[in-house]
Amino acid sequence: MALFPTPQRLARFVLISGVVLAADILTKQLALSALFAPPRIIEVTSFFNLVPVWNSGVSFGLFRDYPSVVSWAIPLLACAVILWLISELSRLSTSQQIGAGFIAGGALGNVIDRLRFGRVVDFLDVHLAGYHWPAFNLADAAIFIGVMLWLYGMIQGERTQDG
Repeated sequence: MALFPTPQRLARFVLISGVVLAADILTKQLALSALFAPPRIIEVTSFFNLVPVWNSGVSFGLFRDYPSVVSWAIPLLACAVILWLISELSRLSTSQQIGAGFIAGGALGNVIDRLRFGRVVDFLDVHLAGYHWPAFNLADAAIFIGVMLWLYGMIQGERTQDG
């Protein structure tokens, strides 16, 4: 097995992560314009709203009381994970490679927010019967999809293929 990813695998990874990152940046900019100044909620359906939320923590607001740790540790961890994903591309199945691109693009989107704002722009609100899932963004959704694709590849026992 090769130590470095093939050009095709690296290109797929860069393309997927780039598309995810661009979509995340665009949707966050639209949310900032439409929801944050002045703050307002847009009811889209009976179970989905667009809401303005600044997340100074990590997933579900964890560690929000430790902003100095979050501001440097999370971006460093995200960059380390992305470098590890690139190093593993040659060993990954196709679905895991695609998942890695989703994970990297989402991680970069949230890192950019932390560098720009010191916190992350969240704006997607899913709710049912008065219970709300914590607000999230496209980057968070991409990371979740990426992890699901990664697990699918593991469960299915997909073998790596060239390209």
